[in-house]
Amino acid sequence: MLISPSVLNADLSRLHAQVDSIAAVADMIHLDVMDNHFVPNLTFGLPVIESLLQSSDIRADCHLMIDDPDRWAPPYARAGAYSVTFHVEAARDPARVCADIRKAGARAGVAVKPGTDLGEIDVLGDALDMILVMTVEPGFGGQSFMAEMLEKVTRARRLADRAEGDVWVQVDGGVGPDTIALCAEAGANVFVAGSAVFRAADPAAMVESLRSIAAHA
Repeated sequence: MLISPSVLNADLSRLHAQVDSIAAVADMIHLDVMDNHFVPNLTFGLPVIESLLQSSDIRADCHLMIDDPDRWAPPYARAGAYSVTFHVEAARDPARVCADIRKAGARAGVAVKPGTDLGEIDVLGDALDMILVMTVEPGFGGQSFMAEMLEKVTRARRLADRAEGDVWVQVDGGVGPDTIALCAEAGANVFVAGSAVFRAADPAAMVESLRSIAAHA
């Protein structure tokens, strides 16, 4: 059970300090890259992540909500990201993007929006290392968890279990103390939590609490 706090709801003017506050307890840090084209929001890009990775040992879990991941996903892996996830809806050749990410040294993740069928993932076979099921519409933090996505999480787990390698199932959107157990029961093993962590009085304690709830589920 891996917890990957998202900085989307952190104080980005203090990004390094915010990451440091949970670095000792979090399994990864979730970095949402948005381009204001694929999603209607704009965050940060490769230079910010390169800077962060130069000063922190925490594993970077990069989620690219951008157009043209065929071009832009591999540079994030080369920058030192542990995992690079792109949206299947945005890629021209998802299998090639996965191969390029792996070749550059990172785990390859593929994300699906709430309205996207997992058939788009199924055809990739063993090309990927993680399936990210969005449990909100991508673009903004602080949204309410979409419980109807739990069935998709269960289907994603079945796909992951059929694969040859160690394929993870990640959930992102509205994950917190009241919803993480449902996600774990459905088959997820990687949990992105933004507001729940960085708006908590003690972010590090919240990470530990979320992991405990997921493990017991």
